[in-house]
Amino acid sequence: MGYARACSVALVGVEGVVVEVQADLEPGVAAFTLVGLPDKSLIESRDRVRAAVVNSGAEWPQKKLTVGLSPASVPKSGSGFDLAVACAVLGAAERLDPAAIADVVMIGELGLDGRVRPVRGVLPAVLAAAEAGYQQVVVPEQTAGEAALVPGISVLGVRSLRQLIAILCDEPVPDEPVDDQGRPDAMLAGLMVPGTGLGAGLAPASSRGEGHTPDLADVAGQPRPRKALEVAAAGGHHLLFSGPPGAGKTMLAERLSAVLPPLTRQESLEVTAVHSVAGILPPGEPLVSRAPYCAPHHSATMQSLVGGGNGMPRPGAVSLAHRGVLFLDEAPEFSGKALDALRQPLESGHVVVARAAGVVRLPARFLMVLAANPCPCGRHSLTGAGCECPPSVVRRYQARLSGPLLDRVDLRVEVEPVDRADLLEQGGRGESTAVVAARVREARARAAERLAGTPWTTNSEVPGHELRTRLLAAPGALAVAERDLERGILTARGLDRVLRVAWTVADLRGAPRPEDRDIAVALELRTGIQRGAPMEMGAL
Repeated sequence: MGYARACSVALVGVEGVVVEVQADLEPGVAAFTLVGLPDKSLIESRDRVRAAVVNSGAEWPQKKLTVGLSPASVPKSGSGFDLAVACAVLGAAERLDPAAIADVVMIGELGLDGRVRPVRGVLPAVLAAAEAGYQQVVVPEQTAGEAALVPGISVLGVRSLRQLIAILCDEPVPDEPVDDQGRPDAMLAGLMVPGTGLGAGLAPASSRGEGHTPDLADVAGQPRPRKALEVAAAGGHHLLFSGPPGAGKTMLAERLSAVLPPLTRQESLEVTAVHSVAGILPPGEPLVSRAPYCAPHHSATMQSLVGGGNGMPRPGAVSLAHRGVLFLDEAPEFSGKALDALRQPLESGHVVVARAAGVVRLPARFLMVLAANPCPCGRHSLTGAGCECPPSVVRRYQARLSGPLLDRVDLRVEVEPVDRADLLEQGGRGESTAVVAARVREARARAAERLAGTPWTTNSEVPGHELRTRLLAAPGALAVAERDLERGILTARGLDRVLRVAWTVADLRGAPRPEDRDIAVALELRTGIQRGAPMEMGAL
């Protein structure tokens, strides 16, 4: 009787669980049994592994073979277990030394010819292996760069099962030919899910053209929305643009991700892990360093927004926009059920999806931007534009954005139509993205210095208790906000959010704490009521 074991990783959402792959050979009729709660794609690995082992020059054992995946209670899916199953079988057949593979984590799909194909989710899988104490991991050669992002772990990238057998047995490593016919590498097909390219709303539309990068200087006029965009980027505040079609709401939102500061190392690993699991990580770019941008269509379902799908839930748009921007254009056209599902991630920074196959916790700390027209035809706020929508229709349309959802939006700005002087650049071009991004970085640095030693990094994350007890505004600065609270214009949550925005405005000015002018700007941005606050570019 022969026995050997290797290790692999099962992904549950974006978190990994180390799985021990055990192979046992017993005398009897040749058969291959796979146990341990595998799904359909994993059951099919029996035929893939057998063909790969034979085509790699090794002998397949003609005995009763049982492969167990432990712990058996964890659902296992995907083809990433193929490499570990093949090595465990070869170890039980004494082709490999069982002691050499016992503590090695192996991740990869096997082709029928023995080539090792890349799979999605390598980074979270290697992170789980490192947290479990493993020090060696074997991955496909194409994803070795992604696995090497995890510190303190030795990564071996292999191109075929033949190479891995030779390395483990101290034999000469064979050379594997590389397809250099000028065609796209077919081995990378497993890393990308079909339909998750640029057309899926995962990049600003204006950045898809060659030779042009979206810049805030392209936006004509709109000083107040531009300032609101800067405040949103500096403090991580959610934003609502409302106005007629063609005023520039989408242009402004598409340029927000470029204004956000680059991701930190920890944030980059979090974003890369989500994108790797979702199959949208571009080949050759193992680490996401810029804030992501996700703009789902208004026909998106609740499952596509917050996560779901058949079997174990997969990341949705809120997770794909983690540490970046989630833009909901034509927000009233989204279903009310989908919009209300955003309440939990807006407050907690994560989403918990419960399905029959299990419960998954997905990261979802994003900056939400909503764009809405004033009525179905979009001409309600224009003088003499000929809006024929009845008042009841306008009220129903605007009520599609529920009060509890809007209460979580810090900034609400009316985007006015662009006049002729601004459109023809007679009023001068606005500030570029680089200038605004520099101010945003300085404001975030001030906030990070003030919040050092706390679990928060931006003003939007600070709890209201801290704002009212430790991070106090200037004496008398809250008088106007307190009156709005008594009149019912602000809720308790709204007052806390006004304080957070005021701290961001103060950081942009370089002030040590918010004053009455900062509170006035925050109130005007939240309620839309004109209070005479200076909102022109550079006034802060």
